[in-house]
Amino acid sequence: MPHFVKRIWPQSALRIMRLGYQLGTRWLAGSLPNRCLLCHQSISLPETGICAVCLQSGLYHGSICLGCGKSMQIEVDYCGECQKRQPRKVIAPCSYHQGLGAWVGAIKYQGQLAALPVLCRALVARLKVLEQQGLISLPQAIVPVPLHPKRLQQRGFNQAWLIAHELSQLLQLPLVSEGLIRQQDTRPQAGLSGAQRRRNLHDAFMLADDFAFQRVALVDDVVTTGTTVSEIARLFEARYVHVQVWCLARAEAPGLLDDI
Repeated sequence: MPHFVKRIWPQSALRIMRLGYQLGTRWLAGSLPNRCLLCHQSISLPETGICAVCLQSGLYHGSICLGCGKSMQIEVDYCGECQKRQPRKVIAPCSYHQGLGAWVGAIKYQGQLAALPVLCRALVARLKVLEQQGLISLPQAIVPVPLHPKRLQQRGFNQAWLIAHELSQLLQLPLVSEGLIRQQDTRPQAGLSGAQRRRNLHDAFMLADDFAFQRVALVDDVVTTGTTVSEIARLFEARYVHVQVWCLARAEAPGLLDDI
């Protein structure tokens, strides 16, 4: 809620407004047809967005390298090539190219949020499996990739923050949206080459001096070349902060999933 509203309305009024919004949202959700975005079959509440069958068909079904996204035959963290260089770990529940990617993209480009909760739950399920297997450790805090204030005003929301907020609730981890700032209003990354993406994001972000955590998960909607998260991660790693990357879908290089 905007800061100017908080200054005008007393806290009791704000609580009533939030309760009214929540009740109204639940009533509206219950009164509208609840159908799967993919197959259009009915879904039983409280599930929304994507039915269990379509969700399962779009998720990873096998071991995936946490470095490059390549399919593997055994459950380890890295493929042979990535073992040599130990890249930053990227965790996603699905490939952007295999059925669910369109609805991940719709969150950002169309404001279609119906699939966000179920995809976040799928990501949490994958995180817990990887944690049980000893391939990752959960972080101390969740940090969304920030938008420049001008872009935030234009779009009206930051999809990375919405995803991070949902994950924070599901995992009971703190959401830290202060401290990491997008200080340059860069052009959109879509359509740029790898070199152009790197030049576009050079010095685009700033990390506050008093950032207090040592292990964080950096959250975005999609990881494609990894340029954005890499630019941010370098700021953290210069302070000896360990970074892993979480996203709803990974747009890995062509051919890496051919064995699935």
